[in-house]
Amino acid sequence: MPRQMPLPDSSPQVGLDIDLSIEAGEWPGEPALQAIVTGATAAALAELGLGSAQSELSLVFTDDAHIRQLNAEWRGKDKATNVLSFPAFPAFAKGKLPPMLGDIVLAHETLLAESALEQKTFEHHLSHLVVHGFLHLLGYDHETEDEAEQMEALERRILARLAIADPYAVSEEP
Repeated sequence: MPRQMPLPDSSPQVGLDIDLSIEAGEWPGEPALQAIVTGATAAALAELGLGSAQSELSLVFTDDAHIRQLNAEWRGKDKATNVLSFPAFPAFAKGKLPPMLGDIVLAHETLLAESALEQKTFEHHLSHLVVHGFLHLLGYDHETEDEAEQMEALERRILARLAIADPYAVSEEP
């Protein structure tokens, strides 16, 4: 059953109420997930200048089978993916959050495979995908080259706040 998990008192003054639900997959425990989600969303809000925003956010931690169903149903793509975002509101004024942002759904097996393939820690890759999904809820996208460049630059700055390396950097192997 989902539980309401507000940000810890040591966080910046962010009124983001976070609801976590672990539905399937071999995810870390709720305290570890809460810490990752809290850090990622607080860094995003700080980078965007929304540090005192009030809103609700839901995260669903699931497996490839479930995210594949969602991806087929909502995007017409019958395959697993790493993260899906479902905004609660289609659009809102920049600089002001709606009362509810929406849902971010993450797939364990895909995330684990990608982190191994890209030689990233699971936690860092999870943080990146939470930021990525969160930015989608805020209206950012990567359908065009310009949108992708803007969103990726923002992701880099947010992750740098968390001391996480550029997720788009290409490592050169000998």
